[in-house]
This record gives sequence, structure tokens and C-alpha cells, in this order.
Amino acid sequence: MKNLITIGLPSKGRLKEGSVSFLENNNLKLSSSGGKRNYFAKIENISNTKVIYLHAKEIIQRLGDGTLDAGISGLDLLHESPINLKKKIEVKKKLNFGMANLVIAIPNDWIDVQTVADLEEVSFSFRDKKNIRLRVATKYPNLTNNFLVSKGVTQYKLVYSLGATETYPFIGSSEIITDISSTGKTLEDNNLRILKDGLILKSQACLLISKKKAAKLQPFLNSFN
Repeated sequence: MKNLITIGLPSKGRLKEGSVSFLENNNLKLSSSGGKRNYFAKIENISNTKVIYLHAKEIIQRLGDGTLDAGISGLDLLHESPINLKKKIEVKKKLNFGMANLVIAIPNDWIDVQTVADLEEVSFSFRDKKNIRLRVATKYPNLTNNFLVSKGVTQYKLVYSLGATETYPFIGSSEIITDISSTGKTLEDNNLRILKDGLILKSQACLLISKKKAAKLQPFLNSFN
């Protein structure tokens, strides 16, 4: 269909709930012919729309390669993406859900470490005394790397996290972590604390569009306050 508008929405969790509520609050009602596990829907009062439920990270990738026209995903995932992908995507509207911070967290018993500058000292100590680099577990290697380098931290090694990042310092896989946190409670429950100046990025859900599809999207975008 020539003028079909393809929209990606998060497939699960609070991002999905918030996205559906955001559309409904703007009088855009979703309908699906399948059951709960159906990944496709449409917006009833805008013709030529196809909604696809995807992982939030995949929404960014699909906006970048042009297979989605618009979507809702997290600012953290957009900023973590490669520059060639980011420059093809426009943040059309920041939304009032999905709030979370990407932060640096360290074990509670590192009592002498309060700031990123203290972390730099520790990293040199690891290098000089143990001949190893400070390991930082993360699902956000690009944002973490950019932040640490901007703060003058150089003696570290990134460890890509595949699961519960909070466990990494306690199973011997890393010394510290960076992770996304909405309240800080999960970190606290796992004997971790955030450095005083350890905020890397404030994130939230955003309405995103593919820049090259902007003109075609105007009827859809006109629906929002």
C-alpha cells in the first residue's frame, strides 16, 4: 500500500502500556484481529496505518533502516545507537513515561570511592598493583565509553552484560557497572550505590520518526497535542 504508515510500539512491559495509553489519550484507538500474542494492530481512526509490536531496541534499528516510519522507544536506546543510525531519526516528542537514568554504580563497600575522580584513582591502582584494568559491566558500551572518556577515566575495560548487570561485581565478572535505573531500588537491593556524579543520561520514552518519512507522516503527527 503506497501511503501505508508503519508504526513500531514496544512489545512488552511499562513501555508498551505507556505507549498504548499515550495513543489512546490522543484519541488513537488500537485494534487487533488476533489474540494477546498477535504482533500487529492498526489505528482505527487513521486509515493506512500498521502497528507492529517490537523490542524497544529493534524499533530504533528499524527506524534507522526505514522499515518503520514512526515509533516509540527510549532515549537511552537512541543515544546508544551508532551515529549513522541516530542521524536518520528525529525525536518528535518526549513523553511523560519510561523515565529512567543511566548511572555508574559501585559496590557499597568501596567506601573511599564517591565520585568519578575517585574511580580514576582506583583504576590506576588496579593497573599498577594488580596489572589488570578496572572492568565495567554494561549494556550501554557507547554511552559508558563516551562518559568515562569525557571525565578523564582511561584505565578500564568494558564487559558487555547479557543479563542481570547488578550481579556482575559479585560473581567476579566486573568490578563496577553502568545500568539503567528508574528508582535506584534494584541497585540498592544488590548492595550497589550510584556515584555522586555518576549520572550518564536521563532517559524517557519518546515519539520518534524516520527523517526521510517526515512528509508522509504529517496526518499521523497532526493527531498529537
